[in-house]
Amino acid sequence: MNKTICKAFCTALLLAAIPVAGAAQDDSTSNTSRLTIGGYGEAVYNYNFYSDNVFRYSHSDRYTQSKGHGRVDLPHAVIMLGYDFGHGWSIGTEVEFEHGGTEVAVEKETEETGEFEQEIERGGEVALEQFWVQKRFSKGLNLRMGHIVVPVGMTNNNHTPDQFFTVYRPEGENTIMPCTWHETGISLWGRAGNWRYEVQLLPGLNSNLFNESGWIHNGSASPYEFRPANSVAGAARVDFTGVENLRLSLSGYVGNSFNNDITRAVYSEDSRYYGATGTVVIGAFDFAYRDRFVTVRGNADYGYLSDAGLISTRNKNQTTMTGNPYPHTAVGRNAWDASMEAGVNLLAWSKSRTGDPRLYLFGRYDRYDSFVPAAGFSDTPWAERQVVTAGVNYYPLPQIALKAEAGMRILKAHYNNEPYVAVGITWCGFFKR
Repeated sequence: MNKTICKAFCTALLLAAIPVAGAAQDDSTSNTSRLTIGGYGEAVYNYNFYSDNVFRYSHSDRYTQSKGHGRVDLPHAVIMLGYDFGHGWSIGTEVEFEHGGTEVAVEKETEETGEFEQEIERGGEVALEQFWVQKRFSKGLNLRMGHIVVPVGMTNNNHTPDQFFTVYRPEGENTIMPCTWHETGISLWGRAGNWRYEVQLLPGLNSNLFNESGWIHNGSASPYEFRPANSVAGAARVDFTGVENLRLSLSGYVGNSFNNDITRAVYSEDSRYYGATGTVVIGAFDFAYRDRFVTVRGNADYGYLSDAGLISTRNKNQTTMTGNPYPHTAVGRNAWDASMEAGVNLLAWSKSRTGDPRLYLFGRYDRYDSFVPAAGFSDTPWAERQVVTAGVNYYPLPQIALKAEAGMRILKAHYNNEPYVAVGITWCGFFKR
């Protein structure tokens, strides 16, 4: 990280010690029981009324009459454990089973003309999303150390299935950023009145894993037993809850990503890569309003990658030897996402007691672009999409939801639109706290 970035982040870290905090989520360790056990999970069926052929974008005219395809999935099954040791010390863990298995997944790469590839994620299909030790000094100052969630954007900070209406996590943020984004690092957080803050020191992303279809989404993964950490990054979030039923949030990230891999190349002054940093900068705003009758949520994210042209050239020229875990595509200089969802609780007007079943009729709109190219690189028009969704959420109990939706992914005129339907059942709660 260059001196300007380091200076800016250190200043933010010092300012974070001033208690300016609010409630994005309940981090209190004042529970009467020292042991906390909980979790969440999702089981899904969806049918896509479009072709999943890897050439559906490069030769879209061949796939206009596709009969589509159905899928069943277990996107997430998570066990959460926490313990309060007393004297301000506590721990938290979150183990996630993604897609119901522990194997290494095989997928067809759209960008690589249908080549089969093993999908390398952090730890395969079992992820340790949180594993931290925390020291509480006061309500306004807490120190958390270990494996932590990076609270940039709406979904990373609100990723349990009761925090969004759709069957799957919101598409835009889930495409352009790691989601759920978790890193090993240090966090300072606290509350004061209607404010909550969090500032984090983290390892930088790995630009070798960036691509055109997901921007930096895979950049926090590692195909190794460890995470390369040649670069340092910073993340921050501030939440305001001073208006009844409303939360307003700003979050951001900055860090270098180039040459942050298992080996560090040494470039001479006459090399095109000399001085490249691959600085990733993300700014995000999100909000949520909820009362008994309506729930409205929205977000806007904008990302910038310096030296995107050089990184694209290097990534496309990487060796193709067997076992190479890296994509070979360009990466955008920018990526962005904006979304809004709103739901009306149709049972809110009943005269039954508080906590009875809820039935939401909702609509959602997403628009995002994972690839705004650097100079000299061609655009990838299918990377810009709109997604329109409508559906229902039924909560027979606060911890259990039945979800159903129908949606359309709208691409530019040259491509085929992608309609789909999905149903799922989710749970989210605590057995002991």
